[in-house]
Amino acid sequence: MRQAAGRAVRVNGRTVHVEESGSGADWVVFEAGGGMGRTCWDPVLPWLTDRTRMVAYDRAGFGRSGRTATQLSIEDLAADLVALVEAVVPDRFVLVAHSMGGLVARRAVEGLGRRLQGMLLLDPAAEGAPVYDTFDRTAAKVDRSLAVTQVLFRSRRLARLASGNIRRLFPTDTYETMLAEDFVPSGTAQTRKEIKAVAAAIPRFRADPPAPPTCRTILLSASRPQAGRSRHHADLAAHQRRWTESLPDGRFETVDSGHFIQAEQPKIVADRVKHLLDHAGRAGAPST
Repeated sequence: MRQAAGRAVRVNGRTVHVEESGSGADWVVFEAGGGMGRTCWDPVLPWLTDRTRMVAYDRAGFGRSGRTATQLSIEDLAADLVALVEAVVPDRFVLVAHSMGGLVARRAVEGLGRRLQGMLLLDPAAEGAPVYDTFDRTAAKVDRSLAVTQVLFRSRRLARLASGNIRRLFPTDTYETMLAEDFVPSGTAQTRKEIKAVAAAIPRFRADPPAPPTCRTILLSASRPQAGRSRHHADLAAHQRRWTESLPDGRFETVDSGHFIQAEQPKIVADRVKHLLDHAGRAGAPST
């Protein structure tokens, strides 16, 4: 059963809920995708618990974190990530991010500086792809759909039915926690805000791209497309590859998985984290 204990951490005037687990000298921080929180990393954590200290959290507005009255931007969320690391992580670390969390992680790179020793991105948003040319319109459609979902989530029975795709991917205790904390009207309201944040961020990322990470960066691209994106899937993967290959030390991999790689292929995710930790350790070792 899921028994992780957490604590509240103040970041930039907001409160986020943080869970810390594992042991060892190394550190890993996890940044969830849109509409998700700390619990989405549950399948990965057991594979790393004896190797590293792990930090998973709910962004402001989600899960057990404090609610937000204002519209936060991707830049705000990146600033929260930087502040969280400063408050919780005493040393260098590897950053793992999924989907929309990839935008947050990439915008945070400059603020994290040399403490960032490796980055692992799981099927991240690729803002340069043509599908994002009209993302403002896509976001408006998604928002109308989520407005209906927000009402439906007042009923626990309907919330369970509407989240069946997640139930099939995650362990039962993880899903039940998500159902209680994330698949609720307030969680959907925050998801709607994050969709708007992504829509606003796309033109900014295109006009003023974040500083590229100089640490080793691995991007895992899902082989199976998200629902409704089949015709765009190859193009999104091509842009993910192109971005990764533009980095000083980037590696692109296609993984046999749908969008939630951390749920379908947790061992692969953990193995890539270990690779990044090992590589950083070798890079930092004195020459003999």
